[in-house]
Amino acid sequence: MKPARILILTVAVVAAGLAGVLAMRLSGTSAPQIAETIIEKQPSINVLVSSANLPVGSRLNEENLRWLPWPEDGVVEGVITQSARPEAITELSGMVVRLPLFEGEPVRAEKIADSSNRIMSSLLPAGKRAVATEISVATGAGGFVLPNDRVDVIMVRRSEEGRFLTEEVLTNIRVLAVDQQIQESQDGQKTVIGTTATLELTPDQAKVITVAQQMADRLTLALRSVADAQEPDTIAADYLLSGGGRAEIQVIKSGAIVGNQKAAGANAQ
Repeated sequence: MKPARILILTVAVVAAGLAGVLAMRLSGTSAPQIAETIIEKQPSINVLVSSANLPVGSRLNEENLRWLPWPEDGVVEGVITQSARPEAITELSGMVVRLPLFEGEPVRAEKIADSSNRIMSSLLPAGKRAVATEISVATGAGGFVLPNDRVDVIMVRRSEEGRFLTEEVLTNIRVLAVDQQIQESQDGQKTVIGTTATLELTPDQAKVITVAQQMADRLTLALRSVADAQEPDTIAADYLLSGGGRAEIQVIKSGAIVGNQKAAGANAQ
């Protein structure tokens, strides 16, 4: 490009800029200002939360508890705050988890129990009883029954005629604990086997399972879906105690169901 053209373009640009400034001054407006963005930080408060996934029966300690900033307007009644209990981590160490806690979940009083050696009594709700029953891989859903699961208790017994009778004596029962032992198979592999399951029962249910343990050739735990947790869990085979009720049982002979019958704790016909 020729020097003359460059000079003309430069003069035109400068003239346009001067004209713009002059027009703004004449109109009384100032040059646009860049708006400053102001970010206001929401007030927060430290809340005691679990720093790991804690199953039922776990003990709290300094490693699985921590303080987490929480929006102040999101703090609800029942959570533990650092301003109210600054020594809460030390105070709660050793306490027992009654209901599962997940990582980052606020610790609430109703989910933990008194820090004593009486762990099982701490896990029991008011009015409930803990009763243990023997299980094996065959009678404990293949070893998949775990604490806080729901099960049905099925009694298998033999009649005087040699027939096997099956009766559902308890339904939708919560498992409090499973006594697990490590067994080594012949090929050297180690497996965890539950030998005793502790169930959460009402006083009447505790009596029913005590009678069933004496009558049964075998008690089997049938694992239920977690979706059944809201169903009633107070049903029991009361006829085992009173002798006045009647229940339908299945008659099995040579591995096949040969019929149903009504029973009030009596033998098969």
